[in-house]
Amino acid sequence: MFDLIRTYQLNLMLMLCGSCIILIFLLLQTRFLSRTRKMILLFMLIVAFFLLWFDRKAYLYAGDPGRMAYVMVRVSNFMVFFLTSGIVLGFNLFLVDLLRQEGKLTAIPRRLKLTGILAVIGMLMAVVAAFTGLYYTFDASNVYHRGTGFLAAYIIPVLCPIVQFTVVRQYRKLFGKWTYISLVLYIFVPIICGLIQIKTYGISIVNMSMVAVSVSLYIFMYLDLDNTLIRAHEIEVETMKREHERMRRLFDQTATAFVSAVEKKDAFAKGNALRTANYARRVAKYAGKSDEECEQVYYAALLHDVGMIGIPDAVIKREGDPERQDYEIMRTRPMIGDEILSNIEEYPYLRLGARYSHERYNGTGYPNGLKGDEIPEIARIIAVADAYVTMTTKKHYRDAKPDFVARETFIKEAGEAFDPQFAEIMVRIIDKDSNENQKNAPLEPEEEITCRDYRQTVTVGIAAEEREKRIGFSFEPLVESGQGFAAPSLVIFDSYDARCHDDEKTIKAYHYLEYAELWFDRPGITTGARRIEETEGKAEDQDGYEILLGRCKDHIRLVLRSPGKTKEVIVALPSVSKSAYVGLTGENCRLHHINVQSTERRIAPGEIKRIIKPVSYIEHLESDLPNVQVDTWRSASTEGIEITGKVRVGVHTMSLPGADLIWHCPYLVLFTSDDGRIKGENYIEYQMIKLNGEDDGADKPCENRFTTKKEADFVGWDNWMKQNLEGMDCEVSVERRGDKVILRTTNLGLSIENITTGIEPAKKVYLALTGDLVALTDIRIL
Repeated sequence: MFDLIRTYQLNLMLMLCGSCIILIFLLLQTRFLSRTRKMILLFMLIVAFFLLWFDRKAYLYAGDPGRMAYVMVRVSNFMVFFLTSGIVLGFNLFLVDLLRQEGKLTAIPRRLKLTGILAVIGMLMAVVAAFTGLYYTFDASNVYHRGTGFLAAYIIPVLCPIVQFTVVRQYRKLFGKWTYISLVLYIFVPIICGLIQIKTYGISIVNMSMVAVSVSLYIFMYLDLDNTLIRAHEIEVETMKREHERMRRLFDQTATAFVSAVEKKDAFAKGNALRTANYARRVAKYAGKSDEECEQVYYAALLHDVGMIGIPDAVIKREGDPERQDYEIMRTRPMIGDEILSNIEEYPYLRLGARYSHERYNGTGYPNGLKGDEIPEIARIIAVADAYVTMTTKKHYRDAKPDFVARETFIKEAGEAFDPQFAEIMVRIIDKDSNENQKNAPLEPEEEITCRDYRQTVTVGIAAEEREKRIGFSFEPLVESGQGFAAPSLVIFDSYDARCHDDEKTIKAYHYLEYAELWFDRPGITTGARRIEETEGKAEDQDGYEILLGRCKDHIRLVLRSPGKTKEVIVALPSVSKSAYVGLTGENCRLHHINVQSTERRIAPGEIKRIIKPVSYIEHLESDLPNVQVDTWRSASTEGIEITGKVRVGVHTMSLPGADLIWHCPYLVLFTSDDGRIKGENYIEYQMIKLNGEDDGADKPCENRFTTKKEADFVGWDNWMKQNLEGMDCEVSVERRGDKVILRTTNLGLSIENITTGIEPAKKVYLALTGDLVALTDIRIL
């Protein structure tokens, strides 16, 4: 190895000299270093360059007896020994600068001061050695020979770096990783090479190693600086993020405060802007918008109704139905809001929401009568969120509408008032929220009510279900005995909000139907029930009042227990599809300690005595498949029809009398199971389609491309529902092609197509008919 170095060392020296020149040039262009640091590094690189340059010249002129060689050999060897100590001095200055700048040290360690002095002494000794022959001598041929004090020349280049290392080791935490590595290399590589060179004559590995580590010091310092710059950039970005977040919070607080001030004009509007903003953001997220776009939608929705600030209080707070001129005044909100928000030039999307969120997709909205994609997308998103919040919020002139009414509105008005895409998303959100509310927030009756007048207050309805419930309460009359009638009573009813209603508007809005009024000590009154049967039971001694409530299909049973009296009441409901609730009320009484508990006992089939025949709407001739009556959501279905090629299925459908929503219609289910029946062994559902143009939106094991279109001959939703109630014939076409199933049907101008892909070829695919509140008869395979 040493022979190889000896052979090519002049070329290696030249290459390292060139590296020094390049680094000197780069260092002169550098702007990120302090002036002191740059000057020290320039000094170190220049010393390293000349050290190797003169060492190379010494080798080139050695053995040449000429006059030029005489001078060059002596000057070159002097400069080598002189600059070796210069290298130590430069490194010492570099360490001092590092500790002052990176370490923020004000007091420099004495060890470094000592090594600085020793380096200067070493340079002076090189001058003395040049005239005394202490380190080296030359013969008549100008050949270099080691002097008697040659080893003394290594004391300072070896001792000083070891002392410097003690400082580096002590303050290592002040340096970056790469800087620390380069410092260690700078110290120990030349020492190791020096020890080797003592035993190896004729090569200059010490000087070459000094230049090499000088180059590495520069390179490693750049690596550490790069890490420092990256960290500084990260800190800057983090600072900018925090500042952005601070500004966003400030804007959010300002916008929210402004909206709150606007909403103070109408007590019923409190919180509506925030609800609208949250729903709008959810719609945008479901639509695949970026986080930034969702935030823009949120704030545009939050401020979309600021124009209310310009509407007179008399219009906003008018009791009763709004007058015609009130509507005209309210239609000025978009322009007022646009004018207010136009001053916020940094966020132009805010005014888009204010001005255009009242436009309608079919062009009948205001203020500009824009149509379809002419309406800015952000406004189309806000429109569905605003409509939902408006419908489900109580107003001066009406109660809040239930979710199912809003849901039906979005289905009916998709493509008319609302963008179909965003209307469909809003329906999905309503369904998701409704499912979660049913699971997590069941209505509980009040713990106490007071009734001076009869039915002055009625508790929230307690649902009659197959699982039996026990209802208990204490009764306190509010009049003395003999001075007036006082007794508790029950109201049996159905309502979409599980509450009793007594005015025409809410009765219609919540589809309220009262079945009966029951008393503990007197006969009940039948209203909407098909029949009531009461049976007196054995009197029991008890202090309070108790009701056992259970249901089986279209019959409910109540066992009423009161002090000294027990009776059983069976109520026949109009149909299985109807819900039934029990509300507690009374006259001149206070009911307290009201509690509801489940007995955990399920009512067995036939346990409740049937007092009237069930209502059937399928007593017709049957065709290829048995007729099916679906009294509640998917409570019954046909057997599966296997799809092997192309199959057409015809059916006569009629919505049941209680059907009043557009999804009370037939459903088509694509599935597989071992026995060809819904919910059979190894059941997998591929798709469920409602003939009103919906799919269930649930995740399926296969991909479904579902489309619905209103044709030119679409009869309108009111006529569509009317025709469904009267009965109509439908035809469905289903075709299987390998892993693909194509389903098509058109009814009353509403076309539906669904393409299911990804079905395993070995799986059998079936079509079954089901629905909600519908009778399916004359089912034919064509």
